[in-house]
Amino acid sequence: MSGTTPGDTGPVEDAALVRAAQTGDVSALASLLERHRPGMRAVALSMLGPGPDVDDVMQETALVALRRIVDVRGPEAVGPWLRMVVRNNCRNLLRASRRVEPREWVPLPSDGGTPEQVLESHALRDWIWEAVEALSPTLRLPLVLRYFSTGITSYQQIAEACAIPVRTVRSRLNQARGALSRSLTDTADTPHENAVRRTENSWFEAHETLAAAERGEFGKVVRDRYTPGVSLSANGQRLGGADLLLAGMDADLAAGVRQRPTHVVAGRSLVVWEMELISPPDDPDHCPPGVAWIITLDAGRFDRVSLYHTPRPAAVAWGAGVDVRPRHRTPPLAM
Repeated sequence: MSGTTPGDTGPVEDAALVRAAQTGDVSALASLLERHRPGMRAVALSMLGPGPDVDDVMQETALVALRRIVDVRGPEAVGPWLRMVVRNNCRNLLRASRRVEPREWVPLPSDGGTPEQVLESHALRDWIWEAVEALSPTLRLPLVLRYFSTGITSYQQIAEACAIPVRTVRSRLNQARGALSRSLTDTADTPHENAVRRTENSWFEAHETLAAAERGEFGKVVRDRYTPGVSLSANGQRLGGADLLLAGMDADLAAGVRQRPTHVVAGRSLVVWEMELISPPDDPDHCPPGVAWIITLDAGRFDRVSLYHTPRPAAVAWGAGVDVRPRHRTPPLAM
């Protein structure tokens, strides 16, 4: 026996395909995945058994390869790397079936960074975002939250943010992965906007929005940047419009609540601002740890703002299993 495993063929050819894929060659990446499909599928079948979960894992692995191919430092060993990604995705799926939340992607390199930061480090980023923009809004939102946010990545969190059942999240992510694969092919030769510049602009806008609110100028921001019919919602329920946005921000500031942007995802049609919420010093439990503004744009203006609040840490039981700590009110919007 040579000791090789299915998919370990042609290391020289593998290396050439990896290097081409790292420069943004679509056909090279597709060829690479096709060459190693038998070995990848064999790993998935051995861990999951026959069934639709195998196809889900294969699609998930293709997306990971798309985002992470630039990080492969040993191009000749891409086969074992792809099978490692399959194994990690299988373990995530098995954890989820035991009601344990899955991990994000595969472990990142030791020099770290979020998945979005890894994405932004290589030439494929603009192409990927163009393909994401081509998805329907129903599929785009769960996919963006799952793969580009930092605090709304588990199935349960996405379900709460989108106000849909967990099983629907899984179904839509499955559809989104398939649609994204087709969209990547369709958008390979189209012009791609600069995703880094768009994200930098959105970071600046998030900071400027909060600074304007503290100066008492949030009303001007809403008039200039939001559509006249902007809606505010939480947990899938519409709460109100521009008047509530203004009243909620004023109430939070008057209560001493401040917020700090921690992560930004910026597409042409969908923006996510993740914020740390800072409670007033004399009331440290006033608000949840954080909030995400999930913003849908219409012709470049903010049209729908949906709030997702980071859950508080699990309560500590005092005495005979009863939490006797005082409960504090959450601000009206905690925006």
